[in-house]
Amino acid sequence: MANPYETDNEIEIDLKDLVFELLSHWKSIVLVTILAGAIGFFVSEFLMTPKYESTSELYVLSKSTSITSLADIQMGTSLTNDYMVVVKGRPVLEQVIANLGLEETYASLYNRVSLNNPTNSRILEITVTDTNPQRAKAIADEIAKVGSAFIAEKMDQDPPTIIQSGYADGLPVSPNVIKNAFLGAVVGAFLVVALILVTYIFNDTITTPEDIERKLGMNILGTLPLEEAEDDGERRTSKGKRKPVKKGKK
Repeated sequence: MANPYETDNEIEIDLKDLVFELLSHWKSIVLVTILAGAIGFFVSEFLMTPKYESTSELYVLSKSTSITSLADIQMGTSLTNDYMVVVKGRPVLEQVIANLGLEETYASLYNRVSLNNPTNSRILEITVTDTNPQRAKAIADEIAKVGSAFIAEKMDQDPPTIIQSGYADGLPVSPNVIKNAFLGAVVGAFLVVALILVTYIFNDTITTPEDIERKLGMNILGTLPLEEAEDDGERRTSKGKRKPVKKGKK
């Protein structure tokens, strides 16, 4: 039997009825949205471990290098790209782990270190993420120190100058509690609305004469009123006559 909602393999949807269906469930939508936002806030505030960042900065060209031409500037930019590979390399990071006595592997530290070279500059930013702000600062400073010494020794270059040490201001960079609570509320609202829409679209129950016309495409010629059963102390016999009901003790 064909689906009464489908015509030529397409589902017909009355947008007006769809809007009214959503409005009829507005309390559920608001409740779920608030609940999902509260869950996002609770998880971010009490269950997720805060993470902190600290950044040290290296200046690629030392004061002994004079920039006299465009070629010198381009060479400084190329050196910055080379230093980004060296500073995050295994020899430097493993030396940092040994110097600070860190109980982690090269791979785990590698994933917590990010390098950045601001546009049109010879600045190399070394950012470390950690669950402890003081440890993040110590690692960032040590990477800058060890990296600068490694470049001077292995690459026969003037050591980059450390122009900024790391910081430990105690302000976490993640999780973002407000953002996560908002995202939780949005996801909750989306899910409950999607559930209401899917239920509405695939509901083929006919409850009113209008449903017959709208869903089946059939015209209603007339309706029979539904009367409630009478209970006036009489019953109808098989021939249609009323018969008194004797009331007594059970």
